[in-house]
Amino acid sequence: MNSMKLVVRNITRRPGRFIFTLLGIVIGMAAFVALLSLGGGMRGEINNQAKAMGANLIVTPSDWCTFDQISIFTGEALPASLPDEILDDVNSIEGLFAVPYLTQNSSIDNTPMAVIGVDPSLMKEFSGWEVATGEYFSSQDKEAVLVGADLANRFDLEVGDIVSFRGEEFPVIGVLAPVGNNDDLAAYLPLSVAQRAFDQEGYISYIGVQMDDLSEVDAYKAAIIEKGNLAVNTNDQLLEAVMQILGSVEGTLQAVAGVSLVAAAFGIINTMMTAIYERRREIGILRSMGAKRIDIFKIFLIESGVYGILGGVFGAIGGILASFYAAPFLLSGFSSIMKGATPEASIDPVSIALAIAFSVVIALVSGLFPAWKAANMTPVEAISYE
Repeated sequence: MNSMKLVVRNITRRPGRFIFTLLGIVIGMAAFVALLSLGGGMRGEINNQAKAMGANLIVTPSDWCTFDQISIFTGEALPASLPDEILDDVNSIEGLFAVPYLTQNSSIDNTPMAVIGVDPSLMKEFSGWEVATGEYFSSQDKEAVLVGADLANRFDLEVGDIVSFRGEEFPVIGVLAPVGNNDDLAAYLPLSVAQRAFDQEGYISYIGVQMDDLSEVDAYKAAIIEKGNLAVNTNDQLLEAVMQILGSVEGTLQAVAGVSLVAAAFGIINTMMTAIYERRREIGILRSMGAKRIDIFKIFLIESGVYGILGGVFGAIGGILASFYAAPFLLSGFSSIMKGATPEASIDPVSIALAIAFSVVIALVSGLFPAWKAANMTPVEAISYE
């Protein structure tokens, strides 16, 4: 008796039922894999944004909540509640290089965008910016604006164009070379000019800090906190907070996809139970010819496993294709939050293999009861079935 031949014959006996049962697990697996791939893409993009910031420590007011701190990554307007003399206090600590940021909201052609006040001399050294066209700020109080590469493309801005913030006009003196993070989607004013234009004289939003010795991070944090009512987070801590929120969202979406896999499991159980009653006479003949209970059990369990393997493989392929084609639509909301982010689906072979294995396990578990039911039929009971 060849178990695999029997399995192939049994699943192809009712092709329509086989296809619809298989589709249940294919759709569930495709949704699961697509969400897994898109989640991996978002995580990778957040990591890229964090690395491109250039800061090892972020100094903020102590009363900022987690969402205020996360907004540093997203490019949103932030409260200007740090007195700018704090910058000198932080830079007085040996081994630190600190730069100020004043992040405000404005718009061009009624489209929201970020305007960031920076110290021109400090920022160029801190960020490693290069000017693609035009020139950099020639003085600390230059009444002009630099624009990021993506912002320039988005609004067709060129050197010499005029942009207006809070009713005040500024000429574009330069377009920055792309850097691959939120910097590409912002406009930059000298700090003193931005403070005046947005009525924030004497205040900044937060401070980015680079350290000479990364192994002394705790000592540096303690030294900064001593300078005032401040909170100090490492880049990794802010990144972890973002990842925790993203992980919660991912978990919820994958749980929804998991429900469809559970529904597919019940479809397999239903198909297998129906097959048992249709093949009772066949089971009885096999038993009378010497087949043992374990042989019958194996036949039905292998049949369930076939659903899992095929459903997992085709579902994974479908999920990967869906994640690439659907990424621009499904991640548009993420891109609007993480300004400058262009996440793409991320394929992790290990995760895909585990997802397929998960599909097989679900199918095998679903087939346990029907296989046990079939194996426990007596030859007389099965053959006498009409």
